Amino acid sequence: MIAIPRAKAVAAAMITAGLCLTAAACTNSGNDSSSSSPSSSAADNTAAAQQVATPTDSAAAAGCTYQKYGGGVAKLDITDGKTVVGFSQSESTSNPFRATETKSIENEAKRLGVKLIERNANADVNAQNSQIQDMIAQGAKVLVVAPENSDGLGPALAQAKAKKIPVLTIDRTVTGTACTDFIAFIGSNFYGQAQIAADDLNTATGGNAHVAILTGTPGNNVTTDRTKGFQDQVKAKYPNIKIVASQTGNFAQTDGQKVMEQLLQAHSDINAVYAENDEMALGAIQAIRSAGKTPGKDVKIVSIDGIQQMVQNVASGLAVADIETNPRFGPLAFQSLQNFYGTSGVQDKVIIKDGHFTTDNAKQALSQGLVY
Repeated sequence: MIAIPRAKAVAAAMITAGLCLTAAACTNSGNDSSSSSPSSSAADNTAAAQQVATPTDSAAAAGCTYQKYGGGVAKLDITDGKTVVGFSQSESTSNPFRATETKSIENEAKRLGVKLIERNANADVNAQNSQIQDMIAQGAKVLVVAPENSDGLGPALAQAKAKKIPVLTIDRTVTGTACTDFIAFIGSNFYGQAQIAADDLNTATGGNAHVAILTGTPGNNVTTDRTKGFQDQVKAKYPNIKIVASQTGNFAQTDGQKVMEQLLQAHSDINAVYAENDEMALGAIQAIRSAGKTPGKDVKIVSIDGIQQMVQNVASGLAVADIETNPRFGPLAFQSLQNFYGTSGVQDKVIIKDGHFTTDNAKQALSQGLVY
């Protein structure tokens, strides 16, 4: 394991946070992700394995357990080879993030001897509802769900709750109450990621920029936090950075390219792009080239995710930086379930620690196989 330095120093609590795969012993203590600063929320290198950003204070109250969940559910041994665990993936595994996330869940299930069934909704929230209900009908006794959006899984969650089937959410939140409607949320500090992106663009542009934002799919907490975090940071710290356009690219490369082409035509003064995921950033690069401009020179680009192709673009100078969103949820998700069915429990928000890839460390990260 190596440590890749950030472009800026991180807070002492982040620097000293160790590798944790125990959700009760090493979880965020329930802090709202939108209230954390970048230095306390993201971005030392994770060396592939997920780390928790801030270990829980030993005096913190116990987390959610099977005895507390929704008034109490049956105790299960998820590693007995009989208990069925369902995994609901929201989007196509053609996306490197989703492919890595799915593989991580599958690998850890196999390692632990967990009987896993899984479905992929391919970005259709109605399909995800149906698939979760189908997994319940197929005998799933606990669910790990990567939601398509935050509000759309009401029917599936209601059925799971009625049948006393606990649900652990990863990478996006759902509407409801932790330990009542779902066990907990495991994922990144999306607001903090966006603050780092604003800092990166400020540095790259010398504090003078006309920025276009490519926002993610509407209706989920990732898009909301990554938009608000960037806007708030710019407003608070960078008076000469102007956000001249903001439009959704639906977290998709094709949409990102199309939207960026339109924005460049409408705003010829754009010299910086903040893309809320790497797929849209890749599309933006194509659009910038098609407009006769040079990515990384005429238009500075910062993105979020940390997929291999985009980190390569950082290394080659086509992009300024890429803030990682670590998709390797398998070990932490299954350890969290074991803690849930044990005595230590799971805190309502388990915020993971993400890498920060810049021109200073991108080549090293690539050579060490630390990107996905």
